[in-house]
Amino acid sequence: MDDQELLRYSRHILLDDIGIEGVDVLINSHVLIIGAGGLGSACAPYLAASGVGAITLIDDDEVDLTNLQRQITYSSENIGQHKVDAAKTFLEKLNPLIKVTAFAQRADEAFLMERIAEIDVVIDCTDNFKTRQLINKVCVTTRKPLVFGAALQFDGQFSVFDSRLEHSPCYACLFSPEESFEEVKCSQMGVFSPLVGIIGSIQAANALQLLIGFGNSMVGKLGMWDAKRSDFSHIKISRNPSCSVCHPTKN
Repeated sequence: MDDQELLRYSRHILLDDIGIEGVDVLINSHVLIIGAGGLGSACAPYLAASGVGAITLIDDDEVDLTNLQRQITYSSENIGQHKVDAAKTFLEKLNPLIKVTAFAQRADEAFLMERIAEIDVVIDCTDNFKTRQLINKVCVTTRKPLVFGAALQFDGQFSVFDSRLEHSPCYACLFSPEESFEEVKCSQMGVFSPLVGIIGSIQAANALQLLIGFGNSMVGKLGMWDAKRSDFSHIKISRNPSCSVCHPTKN
């Protein structure tokens, strides 16, 4: 670590739970962020600023005027650009010491399986049930820790699913792929702009905790933020012995 890095990351180095060793871990880490919308545009800058050495972004969407109410990585100048390309430019200006790779495409199974081996933590910043199930399946198969977040209207959710741990549930334990869930989107239901910033920042914090290895994990808990009540709460979630994803041989 050179003098520039020591100064840039000095406020983390001062923290006993992080220190030089923790910052060095971040510099040599690789995070995959799937989704560059409200959650992704809040999560990614904190990871970049913290010195996560490699960040891969994937999203096929383009910046739209309606995004600018909450997706603070983008500006009016970015309208019509692929979100991942605009985010890459933003993040590399924020921290020129890191490498950002952008893929303007959907995260299908072939893409994820091809690149997942080099990833340390996967962060799900998507907004649809089908993609979340796919991401979870790949993370369970490859035993990669998954940081989950969701936000709609005034309500947010977050958790960590870590298939490296025997006691950890997976996303499918909580939301079974066999059940039908009505897809709801911000474009139809609306979303409180600071909510995505809060949940995305929590996802960044959870990812940093996983990478460095400090604090209390969200594994086995589903966190919830009610923005109307300014209230954080959580419920315990357990591994489902009948889960078709993390217990397939038992069905």
